[in-house]
Amino acid sequence: MSDAPRKIVCFSDFDGTIFYQDTGHILFDNLGCGEERRQKLDQQLKSGERSFREVSEEMWGSLRIPFEDGFEVMKKELEIDPGFKDFHQFCLDNGIDFNVISAGLRPILSKVLATYLGPDEASHIDVISNDAQIKNDGSQWKPVWRDSTELGHDKALSVKEGRQQVADEGEIPLIVFIGDGVSDLPAAREADVLFARKGLRLEEYCIENKIPYIPFNSFFDIRKQFETIMKEDKEQTGGKGKPARFNPRANMWRKVSSRQAVPKFVAATPSNEEKMFLWPDNFSEMKNPASAN
Repeated sequence: MSDAPRKIVCFSDFDGTIFYQDTGHILFDNLGCGEERRQKLDQQLKSGERSFREVSEEMWGSLRIPFEDGFEVMKKELEIDPGFKDFHQFCLDNGIDFNVISAGLRPILSKVLATYLGPDEASHIDVISNDAQIKNDGSQWKPVWRDSTELGHDKALSVKEGRQQVADEGEIPLIVFIGDGVSDLPAAREADVLFARKGLRLEEYCIENKIPYIPFNSFFDIRKQFETIMKEDKEQTGGKGKPARFNPRANMWRKVSSRQAVPKFVAATPSNEEKMFLWPDNFSEMKNPASAN
C-alpha cells in the first residue's frame, strides 16, 4: 500500500455552519414577507401543513428587490466563522476537495463566498445547491430545484456522487461532512467523519441517537482535528484498527481489498436508511445500518 494519504473530500453546509446566520432569513425578514410571516410559514412546514417547496417558493417569491440590493443587506448582517478562511486554505494546501452542499440558492451562496473569501479562493469551492431565476429588476425570485426530492436537493445523493466520482478514478476517498442542523443528517450519515456545531440541533440529534461525531465551535477546531484524522485514517487503512470517530455505516466503503475494486450503490428498499452494496466479486448487505450508528 502507498505511503501517500488517500484522497479526502469535504462537504460543508452553508447557513449556520460557514456563516452563523441564514442568508434566506436575512432577505425574507428585511426585504420580503417579514419575520412574522416567515415564522408562520416555518410552523406550517414543521406541522406538515405545507411542503418545503411550497413554503420556500412563497418566501423567495415575496422578494421584490434587485439581487445586488439584497446582497447589500446580507453583507451588513452576515458573520463568517472566524476560522473558515484558515481551514479552507489548509484544504487547498493539502489537496483536500472542499464543497458547499446546501438547500439554498447558488447565486447567493457563490456571491457571498466570493465577497468574503475573494473571487480566486472562492473559485476552488464547488457549490452544490438549488439554483434560481432572478429577474434583473428584482420582480421575480424563483428557486430552480436541483432534483425532484422534497427539499429540491438530495444532499445524501450529492455526497454519494462525490464519493463515486473519486472512486471512478480508482481510489476510495475519506468523506468528511460539517453541519449544524437536522436537515444535514441525510448527508451526514453518508460521511466517514462528521463534525457538528456545538449546541445546535445536529449535535443534539447525534447525542440522542448515539451517532459518532466530533463537536466544534469554529473551523479553527476542525482545522486542529484534521491532521489527527488523516493520521488515524492512514493507520486504519493500513490494518491497525478502526478509529472510533469513524461512521460504521460509511465504513462499508473501507472494506475494499483493492483500489480497483469499486462498489456500486443499489437501493434495496424505498428507505434511505437501508442500502445494499454490490461488490465486483461478492455481495454484502447492511441489514440494519441505523443500529450501526
